[in-house]
Amino acid sequence: MNYKDLRIVFMGTPEFAVASLDALVKIGCHVVGVITAPDKPAGRGMNLQQSAIKKYAVENNFRVLQPERLKNPQFLEELKSLQADLQIVVAFRMLPEVVWNMPPMGTVNVHGSLLPQYRGAAPINWAIINGEEETGVTTFKLKHEIDTGDILMQEKLSIGKAETAGELHDRMKELGARVLVKTVQGLGEGTLVEKPQLSALESFSFEIKHAPKIFTETCKIDWTKPTDEVYNLIRGLSPYPAAFTFLKEKVLKIYKSEKEIVQLNVYAGQLETDSKTYLKFACADGYILVKEVQWEGKKRMMVEEFLRGFRM
Repeated sequence: MNYKDLRIVFMGTPEFAVASLDALVKIGCHVVGVITAPDKPAGRGMNLQQSAIKKYAVENNFRVLQPERLKNPQFLEELKSLQADLQIVVAFRMLPEVVWNMPPMGTVNVHGSLLPQYRGAAPINWAIINGEEETGVTTFKLKHEIDTGDILMQEKLSIGKAETAGELHDRMKELGARVLVKTVQGLGEGTLVEKPQLSALESFSFEIKHAPKIFTETCKIDWTKPTDEVYNLIRGLSPYPAAFTFLKEKVLKIYKSEKEIVQLNVYAGQLETDSKTYLKFACADGYILVKEVQWEGKKRMMVEEFLRGFRM
């Protein structure tokens, strides 16, 4: 079968998913429906905001479904009526079996890691937080346990030594789109061989690392840690949700920093500044030089601007 003959339902919500949907459209895929999150109130006026995927879908005249509940009988009937051969999921939510098992060719997911490494909700963040030098994209078939389905394709992606999660996200969404295109073409032509993920830890010669959801406690900086760990935490949480510390009993989010490895005779977390050009915090084996920050109730700014309005 030619991939252009496949009836495809696409599921996604944020900007990350738009690159993949757009790539499928550009190669002539037959997208029969788009599933995304319901509109949500946002901003000062709390006006209803459409997801990035919905905006794209409406602009391109796709049929859009926005179920509150994925097991809603009416939604399931509408989904079934689309008669999809294949479903594709990019940055959506967990699907019940009645949804992912509906099309004859199953459901393909695009995941931002080299599975089985970094299964979970935040693979881009955790790869940087853990100081990885390499990550990648995996396309795989959905099954019961999260991120455990058979692998279809993988491609590697290097991580820059100073790269933030936001920067890696932007590069990865483009790679994810390219890998998805190859995957859909291969599935249509029947040339792809599914490879099972090894589930038992004993099967690996390396540690399996996970990528759980990021919580507020994850973002709080522990200055007793080595400088490298703190530096990677800041990179891995920038720009969202951002690593933070407390300064004068207010939250100080740190978006960019540099590290300085030196012998210290000060306590962890000690702040040093010339009140004009630099602000740094002591870690276990050096300093973190803060470069870009946001103080509670203020806008995001470079440290020099922040210091002009800050008094010790």
